[in-house]
Amino acid sequence: MICVSLTEEIENQLKKSIKKNKTMGLVPTMGSLHSGHLSLIEQAYEKNDVVWVSIFVNPIQFNNSNDLKNYPRNLKNDISKIQHLSDKVRVFNPSVKEMYKDGLSTNYYDFEPLDTIMEGEFRKNHFNGVATIVYKLLKLFNPNDVYFGEKDFQQVLIIKKLIIIEKFELNLIVSKTVREENGLAYSSRNNRLTNSDRKKASIIYKSLIFIKSNFKKKPLNVLRSHVISSIEKIKNFKVQYLEILDNNSLSPYNNENDSSIQRAFICVVVNDIRLIDNILLN
Repeated sequence: MICVSLTEEIENQLKKSIKKNKTMGLVPTMGSLHSGHLSLIEQAYEKNDVVWVSIFVNPIQFNNSNDLKNYPRNLKNDISKIQHLSDKVRVFNPSVKEMYKDGLSTNYYDFEPLDTIMEGEFRKNHFNGVATIVYKLLKLFNPNDVYFGEKDFQQVLIIKKLIIIEKFELNLIVSKTVREENGLAYSSRNNRLTNSDRKKASIIYKSLIFIKSNFKKKPLNVLRSHVISSIEKIKNFKVQYLEILDNNSLSPYNNENDSSIQRAFICVVVNDIRLIDNILLN
């Protein structure tokens, strides 16, 4: 298994792939891999000759220093999980200094209004931080396909716009959310939950299913009130946002005669751990 930490090594590896005219898939991650990540890697491996998985906790996308400090890291375990899938999948695990050779700096893009609501509202400059590291990775690897999960759907729309802005010629592959047995969307942050809170967090997906089942049958304010009340009855559970938005533009849904595609988005804070999820409604 190839595992490298220097961009120079990546460039040498890519030259070999280009000579052999091999297609390449890139799966950007921040490590602490779970079943959702592994599903992306499997899809990439099925379609491409070469698959690279980047494992890098990007400091500039964190607006909370404690969140960055507490973000779970276990490179040895991540590599073991990838090897279990295939020893042909390659890993890029750079240092912060390697990815930001000129010091920590952020590229600023015009993503508005995609980056001003939900995660953008509660995590200032988060999406410019995400876009900066994704830009660096796409520029370095120049993949045929890049893979992201639907759980972070707002991020997916940001990446889609980044690809247009920077004129990258590649396919953005979006994979369906992978869930734990109780419906909780897999996330690296789930590891920070207590066993009790992890079980109780099943209410997040149940709430989304409730909204989907009752969309256009009940007024939005009734749906919102019911969901928020149900979730916040649980100790230490707080709904940070609950939105129903256009699937492509993230513009607010406010017309029951509107036939466009809508998606429900939710963020629940359990103690200090933010859990996000979403579901397509129609």
